[in-house]
Amino acid sequence: MAIEQLTPQQIETWTIEEKDSWWLSKVYRGDMPQLTVRAAVTGFLLGGVLSATNLYIGAKTGWTLGVGLTSVILAYASFRLMAQLGVAKDLSILENNAAQSIATSAGYMTGPLISGMSAYMWIQNTLIPWWQMLLFNVVLSCLGVLVAFPMKRRFINDEQQPFPEGQACGVVLDALYTGTGNEGMQKARVLVKASGVAALVGLLTGENLMRLVQEKWFGLKKVWHMPHNLDAWYYALVEKGWVPEPTLAKVPLRSLGLSPTLDLAMIGAGGLMGLRSAGGMLLGMLLNYVVIVPWMILIGEIHPKADGTFSRTHVVNTWALWWGIVIMVVASLVSLFGKPEVFIGAFKSLGKKKDGASVDRLAHIELPLKVSLVGIPIVGMIGVWMAHAWFGVSWVFGITALPLIFVLTLIAASSTAMTSITPTGSLSKIPQFLFGAFDPKHPPTNLMTGVMCVEVAGNASNLLMDIKPGYMLGAKPRQQAIGHTIGIIAGALASTPLFYLLFLSDYHPGDSVQAKMAPEGGQFGFPSAMQWKGVSELVTAIFGGGGGTLLTKSIVTSMVIAAVAGVVMEVLRIRSKGKFPLSPLAIGLGVVLPPDSTIAMFMGAAFFAWMHKRHGHKPGTPAHELWVGAHEPICAGLIAGAALIGITDILVKVFFL
Repeated sequence: MAIEQLTPQQIETWTIEEKDSWWLSKVYRGDMPQLTVRAAVTGFLLGGVLSATNLYIGAKTGWTLGVGLTSVILAYASFRLMAQLGVAKDLSILENNAAQSIATSAGYMTGPLISGMSAYMWIQNTLIPWWQMLLFNVVLSCLGVLVAFPMKRRFINDEQQPFPEGQACGVVLDALYTGTGNEGMQKARVLVKASGVAALVGLLTGENLMRLVQEKWFGLKKVWHMPHNLDAWYYALVEKGWVPEPTLAKVPLRSLGLSPTLDLAMIGAGGLMGLRSAGGMLLGMLLNYVVIVPWMILIGEIHPKADGTFSRTHVVNTWALWWGIVIMVVASLVSLFGKPEVFIGAFKSLGKKKDGASVDRLAHIELPLKVSLVGIPIVGMIGVWMAHAWFGVSWVFGITALPLIFVLTLIAASSTAMTSITPTGSLSKIPQFLFGAFDPKHPPTNLMTGVMCVEVAGNASNLLMDIKPGYMLGAKPRQQAIGHTIGIIAGALASTPLFYLLFLSDYHPGDSVQAKMAPEGGQFGFPSAMQWKGVSELVTAIFGGGGGTLLTKSIVTSMVIAAVAGVVMEVLRIRSKGKFPLSPLAIGLGVVLPPDSTIAMFMGAAFFAWMHKRHGHKPGTPAHELWVGAHEPICAGLIAGAALIGITDILVKVFFL
């Protein structure tokens, strides 16, 4: 069934009162079940699982995945199956929308954990108590809800902004519940099968799981597991002395991380990312690890560790991180400030009333404005107190961050409304540089004010994305606010304890926090945390006078070249309207990501690009339905299955071995 929507002329000429009246009469579904107990429980459980997978993927790649469509398909298929078995009724379309809103908000709760908060622990070399991390994250996210709803009237009700990802979610929901539902069940089956394949591969390659099964359960003395590295067969020959070990600048390739792995989670992530971004990351990885790093080692600009060896983590932290960070920071800021319409749109009509819009037609179902007016200063000051009491941020800087939060949220929401991209990575640089300049010798100031700003801005923008399908389908906005808050709690409860179990279970006082979380040769690189830490150290070096010992001449030269390259490429990308093939952001990410993850993501992106090229022009064929129509469910299934088994493998080591 076609979803009712206004024409561009109506959007431009109608008053907000007329638009609200139209929505009430044409779209609003009245008292159709929405935020029911079963919808809340479904969203809560799905959100917990999906936030766990996002934590796993985020620690590897530095970015989190939108889980809205995945949760819609899983919720629909679960209740469709139970309805067929006669044990439950199908979810209504609005119940499913409520469940996906809860699950989506839960999934995004991992962002601060794998970025600013991890960087804080690395720089301070101390742990944040789990309860402080949980409460700080929840308070900031709830502040995002309070900030979002006054903006909802403008972005969604009045301007009818697209929020493309949210709009796609609404279209999928409408198709599932107004059609036969066969397409939805087909995608659900594909997702489950892909998860099963990834889980099986993860089980066979999981050292701890294989040890538990073979050694603990069956009493075998020799434990076998399938090699995780695709070149393991070659290195088996190296160990026997039959073939030479490949090197660059006399450094073994394995030491630099140049070893492809069978990582289906990263292959799925690459499939969702697309070939252009994955190709840019591969280019950055090859440029750094195959060209620049060996060159710098040969001329003595990158020194070995104390034991005389080199490793990927060592060369990144001591040299390569700087140019990788600079090209991303510069490109992010050029991208942000190179689109004046984002800033103009952000503040356009702010506070402006159209004639005849004095009556609030939706007052009985909207979150009351007074809740935000009263809640924002109260919750905001609670967040400021937490930043001061727990992280040593000055009251002055904490309070100053509150109006900056509002400005950055307007910018983030404007970007999300147009593109579905919430530029939290770009926006984080603004408070980091601003507050770092004021307090350069106290890194927690720039880190935790940055966390405050981007967590609120990101959560508010993502909430608006969730509200969009609800608005399209006639849901009650007030119940969506409650559902989003439930998701915040679900995500915090699931991801915070899991964070400590996965990454800090064997930490002891006096250990290096960074070495425990991102050990040499480990599977988790925390690239987002590395960026936050790198920017914080850069701010300290620039404004704190400590750059003389930290930044060598070759590092400064590389940073200057990277900055110029970042500006040129991003300007060309903007001027060509995205047709310029190179992304400086992707190139920089290829520097800080582990090479094996980059290779796996490129493999996934290339495979699905090939499948689209081969079968994209054959609609109606089984191959088209599988590789084109079910592209996203396949990738989501690979990620979910591999991530959950990967998490299980680590937990087995913690609790059973």
